[in-house]
Amino acid sequence: MSHTEFRIAAPTDRLPIQRMLELYQHDLSDIWDQDLDCHGEYGYALDRYWDTEGFHPFVATVDGKYAGFALVNQAVRIGTEGYWMDQFFVLKKYRRQGIGRSLAKSVFAAVPGRWEVGQMPDNLPAQAFWRSVISEYTGGAFKEREIRTGWWQGVVQVFESTAAR
Repeated sequence: MSHTEFRIAAPTDRLPIQRMLELYQHDLSDIWDQDLDCHGEYGYALDRYWDTEGFHPFVATVDGKYAGFALVNQAVRIGTEGYWMDQFFVLKKYRRQGIGRSLAKSVFAAVPGRWEVGQMPDNLPAQAFWRSVISEYTGGAFKEREIRTGWWQGVVQVFESTAAR
């Protein structure tokens, strides 16, 4: 039986998360318009998750091996305050095993309050995943909005999280 752990990421987790971010961005390259830089990387400003208040990095491990991550900040799209699931990724090897679902619920419980989780318009699998996870987590007590204008567009679920769930 595997041992799965979900925890706040330590500074030593930064490089593995950076590498997983590259895989994540590659997975989305057909629906997220981005190009590689001169180093052959997509790049992502990850340091702020360890040196900026309101930024929360999380990792998932299975038997001590990295399985995924979640990056949370306060850059909400609909409200004026709350938490935003900025990036969320599970390695293909660990998908469809409940790890993403458990990671999401652990993150929601670790950072209680008002939440917004958004997905790009063409990312239908992500929309289905998040609707299912959030509905299960909240007992169906969430609202969904669609943003069609501005720099970020997509579907957003809005709900309240408590540490007690």
